[in-house]
Amino acid sequence: MTRHTLSSRSENEILWHKRRSFLKAAAAWTTMGGMGMAQAQSRSNVVELQGEALLNGKRLRPEQIIQTGDEVRTGPASTLIFVMGNASFHVRQNSLMQVDRGQSLSAVGVLRLLSGAVASVWSKGVERRIITPTLTAGIRGTGVYTEVFAKDDYRTYFCNCYGTVDLTASGDTVVSRADYHQAFWGEATPKNGRSLSPAKAINHTDEEIEALARLVNQRTAWQIAGHKGIKDGSGYMDGSVTKP
Repeated sequence: MTRHTLSSRSENEILWHKRRSFLKAAAAWTTMGGMGMAQAQSRSNVVELQGEALLNGKRLRPEQIIQTGDEVRTGPASTLIFVMGNASFHVRQNSLMQVDRGQSLSAVGVLRLLSGAVASVWSKGVERRIITPTLTAGIRGTGVYTEVFAKDDYRTYFCNCYGTVDLTASGDTVVSRADYHQAFWGEATPKNGRSLSPAKAINHTDEEIEALARLVNQRTAWQIAGHKGIKDGSGYMDGSVTKP
């Protein structure tokens, strides 16, 4: 298990991928066709739901399909894992998000995170976006963790776990190219004249991103490389050690 730093999150929230219920659900997902099934949208694209969530204001049932244009809200002590098109999502508790249509009804063009946190893996393809109240991220194929701190003027934490991401916040722009967790703050009010500033790696783990990648038949950059870097938010493999 990789080391992680928690900020306003509990240990249980980042250990969801180790739950027996998720492992069983993920195995069933793969057996039933996994990503191909989700793309066809012939069955539910909910891999696992713990606790309560609302879909367009009504209680979400595990057998339902989450589609583009929908609004999803998770309650306290709840967690939701689902796949849409060639992207997978883990929505943490007390989160509110909307998914806008991409090239098809089952493909996400824009994920709007209004509050809370979402870990996600996006297979390669046309540019899609994650939009929060203080930050916009343009992505093509990557794994990311996004968290909006509503109590802190909707300040956004964004980690490009691997891949290339175009970030914008109040006129500041950064092209993030990461092999291993490059993180930023999208500030509600500029700090030292900047609306985008470097951040440490917080509130998510390698294993979470790996679990989401498997749901869409992907591997992370560090899995492909066979080693990891130092999880300090810089994004590089420098100082890496080969996995045993």
